[in-house]
Amino acid sequence: MAGTEWVFSYGTLRLADVQRGTYGRLLDGEDDRLVGWTLQYLAISNPEVVALSGVAEHPVAVPTGDPSDAVAGTRFHLTAAEMAATDVYESADYVRVPVVLASGVAAWLYVAK
Repeated sequence: MAGTEWVFSYGTLRLADVQRGTYGRLLDGEDDRLVGWTLQYLAISNPEVVALSGVAEHPVAVPTGDPSDAVAGTRFHLTAAEMAATDVYESADYVRVPVVLASGVAAWLYVAK
């Protein structure tokens, strides 16, 4: 898709309600993995995000550098406007960083601030 970027989701961006509320549509994604990372949990400070996702703690990817660690998730193609909407959804507690997934695809990843 021209003018799109990959985002790797391992958490609430994979939920149908979050996708409808954030993008107004359901996303098509592809399974992928993030090698050298593990998951922890983060208390979410934005009540609107908690209401949309239905959970007060969201997973957060943390780098370990250990190739035996991996986070399973989904990569989604998003337009520039959808990336901006994702930044708003994640902005209270996460920041976007570039990563390369197990598939070799470069993607954006949201990690704790």
